[in-house]
Amino acid sequence: MNPIENVISYTKENGCLVKVDMLLADCTTFRTGGKIGAVITPENEDAALKAIISCKENGVKCFVLGNGSNVLASDSGFDGVAVRLTGSMNNIRYIGNGVIECQAGATLASVCKFALEHSLSGLEFAYGIPGTVGGAVFMNAGAYGGEMKDVLVKARHIRFSDLSFGEFDKDALDLSYRHSAYSDGGYLILGAVFQLETGDSVEIKAKMDDFLKRRNDKQPLDLPSAGSTFKRPEGNFAGALIEQCNLKGYTIGRAQVSPKHAGFIVNLGGATTEDILKLIKYVQSVVKEQTGISLEPEVKYIEK
Repeated sequence: MNPIENVISYTKENGCLVKVDMLLADCTTFRTGGKIGAVITPENEDAALKAIISCKENGVKCFVLGNGSNVLASDSGFDGVAVRLTGSMNNIRYIGNGVIECQAGATLASVCKFALEHSLSGLEFAYGIPGTVGGAVFMNAGAYGGEMKDVLVKARHIRFSDLSFGEFDKDALDLSYRHSAYSDGGYLILGAVFQLETGDSVEIKAKMDDFLKRRNDKQPLDLPSAGSTFKRPEGNFAGALIEQCNLKGYTIGRAQVSPKHAGFIVNLGGATTEDILKLIKYVQSVVKEQTGISLEPEVKYIEK
């Protein structure tokens, strides 16, 4: 067996669901990307550790994939495996005193609904963000004036370098705009603990509904995308700058700057990752030329 087949065989026997012959287009919200060796979904922390150990021992490249909502994958695919917690490791429990503990595979929507059921406030901003707890911690996800660092107490992980379990408290997480101690890789996030406040369930639901309505009204949710394509420049907004440069609706191949919200690049159907990359670079060049501001992509690029 080749190295990837070794990993597939071992992880199947050790608590992992393994899917082969998959396209990354089927695992990402942009709906682009070529073939990947395997997608491995561990059922618990021990299985996750064994998957990483197997990859390391067999010299197989691996990356951590959540809901694929902030990922742009190469058209050439990935010559390795993805460890994906979505669909497993998604337990949520209320510890008491406003504290919720979540596994990394839980979706933000499910955590927000869980908080609502327990009349806990603080996560309303996250309702509608199409990601998992792990992905949200990784990038300190935020919206509508809130972000993970407002409620995150600590996170648990496996460190790839020494295959150890560990955790970061709030200070060690080094949270800032779209950044955490995990942002440079090297870890598999296993779960997080949030500190919320007791609130009125009617008011909490009203906030959640309002934020969701704003998303539906302003964002092109009917087409595949990775959400906001660019990070917010200091003192400005990427979408406003792109619109100022008359780029709304600009298209390369089947990738388009959304006419509804210029901060989104969308897949019109049949777009390739190369289309999207070319459009990202074109938008960056035009905005830089016309405004002097450099836009930094928010999406994470996975290449072969």
